[in-house]
Amino acid sequence: MAHLVTIGGSDAGISAALRARELDPTTEVTVLVADDYPNFSICGIPYHVSGEVPTIADLAHRTGKDLAAAGLTVLRRTLATSIDATTHTVTVRTPEGTTRVIDYDSLVIGTGATSMVPPIAGLRGEGALGPTDGVHTIRTIDDTRAVVADLDRHPGGRAVIVGAGYIGLEMAEGLVGRGMSVTQVEALPEVLSTVDAELGSLVHAELVRHGVDVHTATTVDRISRDDDGLRLAASGPEGPRTFRADLVVVVVGVRPDTRLAVEAGVPTGAKGALVVDDHLRTALPDVYAAGDCAETHHRLLGTTWLPLGTTAHKQGRIAGANAVGADVTFPGIVGTQVVKVFDLVIARTGLRDHEAGNAGRGWSPLTVATTADDHKRYYPGATPLHLRITGDRTSGRLLGAQLVGQRGAEVAKRVDTYATALFHEMTVAGLSDLDLSYTPPLGAPWDAVQVATQAWEAAARSRTGDQSQVVTTWGTMNRRPTD
Repeated sequence: MAHLVTIGGSDAGISAALRARELDPTTEVTVLVADDYPNFSICGIPYHVSGEVPTIADLAHRTGKDLAAAGLTVLRRTLATSIDATTHTVTVRTPEGTTRVIDYDSLVIGTGATSMVPPIAGLRGEGALGPTDGVHTIRTIDDTRAVVADLDRHPGGRAVIVGAGYIGLEMAEGLVGRGMSVTQVEALPEVLSTVDAELGSLVHAELVRHGVDVHTATTVDRISRDDDGLRLAASGPEGPRTFRADLVVVVVGVRPDTRLAVEAGVPTGAKGALVVDDHLRTALPDVYAAGDCAETHHRLLGTTWLPLGTTAHKQGRIAGANAVGADVTFPGIVGTQVVKVFDLVIARTGLRDHEAGNAGRGWSPLTVATTADDHKRYYPGATPLHLRITGDRTSGRLLGAQLVGQRGAEVAKRVDTYATALFHEMTVAGLSDLDLSYTPPLGAPWDAVQVATQAWEAAARSRTGDQSQVVTTWGTMNRRPTD
């Protein structure tokens, strides 16, 4: 009987294990989990912090019984310490602190990513502040437990979030929901730098509207502790300043967790992620890698590293299939992402203007901004959708889309339409041919998706050299009797 071992019990590792058992129920599958939480949703952590997901057990995609019923042997609190590709063995440290050697016929590495620690005095080296001092990173269930415990000790207290990416913004909402006074500090010029600054400014305004004290272009230089709690020394456009807090959450990004694989001889590539081929194979025989620790294929950029839960699930599924003898290639991603911040939803897929220009593909990108109603204005409750379409002037190919709208405006559905078009290399003009659904409470005969691409077409015809953005307001057009 063949034996598959997966290292990591999150999205990639569990997906690989389940797919292997599905395709070959005779395969013995062992999942090594360093902590006590296999198959938990990291993406759901902010919603447990907020209290919207009341118990931490609710974050489990599947229970231990579910995994056992699928034929998986899950070894919790079992840390893989080394891989020997020659002998096909993994050495682990057991929960009792002893050493054990596990044989494998095939191995999937799904060690994920770890939180980045910025060069802030007080966070590194001897005497560095940590969870017991009220300074937290957010990546694991244990991290989450520590934050929640701190919140319980400081109800209605002061929180500072360092970083304003996806997790930082979700945490801001969650902490406001817990009654905390929240300050958000971001080193970049605007929050949510994964979208254009014009859209980031809408998110900024939404944070402020809900009471978050936002400071952009501001760098935290030092975190220390005194009798009044935590003290953050920062510098920015307002000059030197100090923030006070009862707890601090540092969320400035992640990096691939590759130490184990690198020590075994797996080379790294894009942004330090493990090099894999289109079958998710590493350079070691019978060893695969998937998820946040591994490179990925982007259908517009080529090889890159983009840590996303959706990608981890897809890569894990393919790695698990190939580990039991299948011949499946990874088709790639287009980088589709979405986040909710209070009452706004922000989404993007594909490339932004500067990303397309720097891709080395010979594209001549044009980005056009459009504002369109999410449904027919005569039906009550219509709200604006802010869309930015990027396409290639020469070929007309769609290269990317960004959207911001109210939670009820079907932003996620609409970005998925663009993602599908990108996946199949459609032109911007081709989106007008799509047979999209329509009823006045939900859309218009020309959906906002198509209004935005038609605005891009008009701009591409009228502009020849620059990257100026034009704005079309669908609100006026939406009242035409011919509609």
